[in-house]
Amino acid sequence: MSERLTSAPAGIRLGPLDLVADGTARNFVLQMRAGRFHGFVVRRGDTVHGYVDRCPHMGLPLAQELDGYLTPDGHRIACAWHGAVFAVENGHCLGGPCVGQALTPWPVTVIDGAIVTA
Repeated sequence: MSERLTSAPAGIRLGPLDLVADGTARNFVLQMRAGRFHGFVVRRGDTVHGYVDRCPHMGLPLAQELDGYLTPDGHRIACAWHGAVFAVENGHCLGGPCVGQALTPWPVTVIDGAIVTA
């Protein structure tokens, strides 16, 4: 079993911005020599926010269903395991068992219509 990494190098093109529908999130798994990186991207218009797919409470991946990272109204990131809720803009925990903690940022940006690691 390969190691689960907590960061990914800059400059990786993840795909076109439209790969993530506006107001939704999408999971990305990057296979690298040292192991696999698991992250997700939330899109808000032409802006993207990326985070390592790991809840600060127990270290588990946030979603129980593929791409199921957001609350039903789509306004917050939610941990499906223990109900923690996080701000999309900065990953800060707003409620649940990890208040005061935050998701680990995964720097991503949009360049020429593509989502790219920064």
